[in-house]
Amino acid sequence: MRVVMLMLAGILLLGACRQPAKRLPYLGTPVVTEHFRDGKTVYDSAYPVVPDFSLTDQDSMTVTPQTFQGKIYIADFIFLSCPTICPKMNANMQQVYQHFKAEDRVNFLSHTIDPKHDTIPRLKAFANSLQITDRKWRFVTGDQDSIFRLAEKGYYVSAVKDSTDPVNYIHSGGMLLIDAQRHIRGIYDGTNKEAMQVLINDVQTLLKEDSGKI
Repeated sequence: MRVVMLMLAGILLLGACRQPAKRLPYLGTPVVTEHFRDGKTVYDSAYPVVPDFSLTDQDSMTVTPQTFQGKIYIADFIFLSCPTICPKMNANMQQVYQHFKAEDRVNFLSHTIDPKHDTIPRLKAFANSLQITDRKWRFVTGDQDSIFRLAEKGYYVSAVKDSTDPVNYIHSGGMLLIDAQRHIRGIYDGTNKEAMQVLINDVQTLLKEDSGKI
């Protein structure tokens, strides 16, 4: 009886190992279109993508969606004088960056929501303080209203001025995982270290998906 149970356990374990990994979901509300194909009605779903943008990074380089062509990237919205959640977000993003430092297909994009104070030299100094010397992690600035709009309409996160404090901002602590086709595939609490392991695992899943291994 014991031998039979061990064999069954082995079969179940083998079956579990052979199960294909699940693809990550697409986030956002899809646009559904109706088509007639081969005499049948077919419905196609098109999920939203991050819209076009043009920003400037800590090296005065222009950053657009084409910068990440063929790559996946992790995005967030911060400001350097933030006294609350941003230090945690930056530390956690740095943890993920270090994990994928040698993986060319993974990039990082941090948007400042305080471009008036977070100048290019200041962004450069901050990147240096984190020992970011490559172009895998870009800290970008631009027109504030455009960045606010990109956050809300492009990434579906909040980034607004604090009406009760003229030097402060209210913004999401989320980190967003963007695939090579500019779809949002995950959002993670950037202040939570445990969430970073989930993010790391999802990045690895997405890399397999892009390689056709899922």
